[in-house]
Amino acid sequence: MVIDLEMTGLRVKTDVILEVGAVRVRQCRAADTFSALLRTENPIPGEVSSLTGITGEMAQKGRDPEEAMADFFAFLGDDPLVGQNIIFDYSFLKQWSVNHDFIFERNAVDTLKIARHFLEEGQKKDLESLCAHFSIDRKHAHRALDDALATWRLFECLKAAYGKTEEALFTPRPLYCKVKKQMPVTPRQLAYLKKYAQYYGIELPPHPERMMRSDASRLTDRLIVQYGRLPKEKSGAG
Repeated sequence: MVIDLEMTGLRVKTDVILEVGAVRVRQCRAADTFSALLRTENPIPGEVSSLTGITGEMAQKGRDPEEAMADFFAFLGDDPLVGQNIIFDYSFLKQWSVNHDFIFERNAVDTLKIARHFLEEGQKKDLESLCAHFSIDRKHAHRALDDALATWRLFECLKAAYGKTEEALFTPRPLYCKVKKQMPVTPRQLAYLKKYAQYYGIELPPHPERMMRSDASRLTDRLIVQYGRLPKEKSGAG
């Protein structure tokens, strides 16, 4: 199973998954694919939008994250994983699994690790550069499914060129990644956000009760910067 994820940033503790893509490979052929853009109200940094083409408006119209990720994990089944710098994507999947109280442990092959082992030092090892090196066409770079497809083709190129040299590098190995469960939004945070939204006549993100505590804190901070504090807070009361 070849996977790729797009996120709002690089930090697993504070950023969220924007998009997931996967290619189920059977007998060196793409047997099936999966793609989902996840709905989020979290601001998408300009550099992320420029890189991926995913805008805040697009993300607001994405699939419900709970449903999309449930379908994604079901699609993955028990397959070993293949990915470019796979531990990065895996860390976000591990964080999701820990937050939702289920076990997710996988073996994987990392195309970045293979490329670093075999290709000369001066050759750039990012996915775009490796695709150019092996003449792999990319129509929509930095979108999850398209990058998963490109990673699959890269893996096949690497395997054809070096697979008989060191088979161990092409054999899935256990991935190790430790993450701590992120705590859910507290009743006090939720009550404050609802009171705040009612006072200023604004809409909260869908299903605010599903937010993590850290997400609720960041949302509160953003709202205060944009609209100001509640009247009692302004006067110093409470």
